[in-house]
Amino acid sequence: MQELTAACPELTALARQVRSFAALLTPAEGNDAKLTTWIITIRAADLPHLHGFANGLELDRDAVNAALTLPHHNGRTEGVNTRTKRIMRQMHGRAGFDLLRHRILLK
Repeated sequence: MQELTAACPELTALARQVRSFAALLTPAEGNDAKLTTWIITIRAADLPHLHGFANGLELDRDAVNAALTLPHHNGRTEGVNTRTKRIMRQMHGRAGFDLLRHRILLK
């Protein structure tokens, strides 16, 4: 990894910025202000792929701020939704609601 980053300064900058963003993923007060600083830093850097990522974060800034600062999340609910959709895709609409309910409750 160090050989790769030494050969390409952009990769070094990218790795540093990704690590600094990863540090924000543990919810804590003040992470919203740190995110603002991170976005300003990214926009000043010559990393166009991260520019798109930063713009995407800005689109729903309230939700991003909540995710970075609040200890609550809906991961369990999203997991159930993903599992339910997977089961529905496996069934290909071949059965009705009763079989779908039965398969969800069995797993």
